[in-house]
Amino acid sequence: MRTLKHFILAVITFGTSSLNAQSDLIRLESVSFSKVTITDNFWKPKLEKVANTTLQVCIQQTEVETGRIRNFEKAARRANEKHEGIYYDDSDVYKALEAIAYSLKNHSDAELEAKADEWIDKIAAAQEEDGYINTFYTLTGLENRWKDMDKHEAYCAGHLIEAGVAYYQTTGKRKLLDVGIKMADHIDQQFRQSNTPWVVGHQEIELALVKLYKVTNEEKYLELSDWFLEQRGRGHGVGAIWNNPHWGPKYAQDDVPVKDQKEITGHAVRAMYMYTGAADVGAAKKDDGYMNAMKTVWEDVVHRNMYITGGIGSSGSNEGFSVDYDLPNERAYSETCASVGMVFWNQRMNSLEGDSKYVDVLERSLYNAALDGLSLKGDSFFYGNPLASNGQHSRRAWFGTACCPSNISRLVASVGDYIYATSENTIWVNLFIGSTTTFQMGKVEVPFEMSTNYPLDGEITIAMNPSKKTQYALRMRLPGWAKEEAVPGGLYQFEGKSKQTYSVMLNGRPVAHNLENGYITIDRKWGKGDVITYKLPMEVRKIRARNEVQANQDRIALQRGPMVYCVEGADNEGKAWNIVVPENSSFEAVEYTVLQEKVMAIQGNVNVVTVAEDGNSVLTKNQKITAIPYYTWANRGASEMQVWLPTKVKELKVNY
Repeated sequence: MRTLKHFILAVITFGTSSLNAQSDLIRLESVSFSKVTITDNFWKPKLEKVANTTLQVCIQQTEVETGRIRNFEKAARRANEKHEGIYYDDSDVYKALEAIAYSLKNHSDAELEAKADEWIDKIAAAQEEDGYINTFYTLTGLENRWKDMDKHEAYCAGHLIEAGVAYYQTTGKRKLLDVGIKMADHIDQQFRQSNTPWVVGHQEIELALVKLYKVTNEEKYLELSDWFLEQRGRGHGVGAIWNNPHWGPKYAQDDVPVKDQKEITGHAVRAMYMYTGAADVGAAKKDDGYMNAMKTVWEDVVHRNMYITGGIGSSGSNEGFSVDYDLPNERAYSETCASVGMVFWNQRMNSLEGDSKYVDVLERSLYNAALDGLSLKGDSFFYGNPLASNGQHSRRAWFGTACCPSNISRLVASVGDYIYATSENTIWVNLFIGSTTTFQMGKVEVPFEMSTNYPLDGEITIAMNPSKKTQYALRMRLPGWAKEEAVPGGLYQFEGKSKQTYSVMLNGRPVAHNLENGYITIDRKWGKGDVITYKLPMEVRKIRARNEVQANQDRIALQRGPMVYCVEGADNEGKAWNIVVPENSSFEAVEYTVLQEKVMAIQGNVNVVTVAEDGNSVLTKNQKITAIPYYTWANRGASEMQVWLPTKVKELKVNY
């Protein structure tokens, strides 16, 4: 339970940070993946890995190793055959199709597109005449549909809609989109139009319906999303979640109405999907009630309940949240899907406010906790992402509940969605990923190219070639870590002060600029051949957690740029739990490779504990250690690992 003090602080925060009027909302429009070409040395190989390896794993598991595609074939035959797997398995097919859609934009592949079309034909054949589609109920009894709020029917429908929209945006083919539209119409008639109470047990459809609204311009889908959100917190929820004495309504964020929520509770993935949908609805309907609530909840997450990696949800028992500052390392749950959800939610928050702090969190989650969910070879996955290991953690080829493989696949493949945004006469650069796109500034087209070796180094070059001289503002995010803010809210803080700062040059000369809401802003008339050179400091920084985080007392973490680092036994004589970082120790970045992945590692001298010959005491020796980016660990076999390194011997756990 939260304390009264916490509640009062939350109310004060809410009162001081809430929006005064809709005019405060900037409403950025994110540039779609379909309009961005990735050329980046860090991300392009990962997109190719997803296309060539990860999606093939998903196809093999979905089509051969499990019954996910067979369920659609059986549903289409309507011959009373048995359902295989779990009642929410349809969603994995849809997420894989969504990932395929993004991948086809990045990496044209006729064979992969033909496979997607084959699946889509089978999905369409399984749809009922009234638009309903869910293989579990088609095969186990349609008379039982829409009777259990926790059976993920709307969740599966949401992923269907997202896949349909993405596939249409990439290929122009409508078949899957039309299946999603028919299901959405069925749901709308079943609930909103008949005003039949229904609380979605696992949120997801809310954000999907806004995507459908945007692609079809049909207001009813936006209204349905809003209707589902308004159902929550009003006592309508019934079923397994609500009857569980350890979970109850808070587990599904159903304890109070969405617009009245002030703290993060329950299942982390459900929360992320719901708040993403609420931000979308708030923006589309100009309803700041959603935004005010989410600002307060966001602060509760980031200020008190987020790992240094950007992961969330420390508890495995409810796959979510427990109490403030409960952030264990070895037992960290930090589900991959929750980190994917953090990317979604923070993008929407940024789109509403134009504040870089949201992209700071998005970037942290993307480059660390989310990317850690995919192996360097692309063929195995993490469900949870611990921050310490005694060697017991390893990536797996698949899971019984297989939400994470397809989820991280679709995130990596769609990374183009998160780089750029636009508002009135303004170009926003949120992520530093080598890419090309074209902006329309009034009547003038502006071809735009960003080149960088980020995050290995901090130099970014932006070339703009408007067809004629034109006035617009360029806003480039200045990351919090480049201005002495480890994370918004101070849950984690840098030790010491930076010795470097950023620089901005236009055509080789310093250029005047403003700093607003974390964005370097240059508003001028731009012409052909204008080139911005933007340099970010990439120092190695030590980080400490607030004292309330008991797991990290007398410990430090290492960060360089957006990357959080860990020490793994594979680089340090098989050990990672016998390290003590002395006060005033220094570290440097060096070029390194983990398997075939080129990275910047961190090296420095620390104290290493050994057992004396008599076996009754310990000795320390000074030794150089190597730390690697967190996302690269557990790719070379079982090994010890730690993100948070002790600074005192009392914190040690030494294994021999």
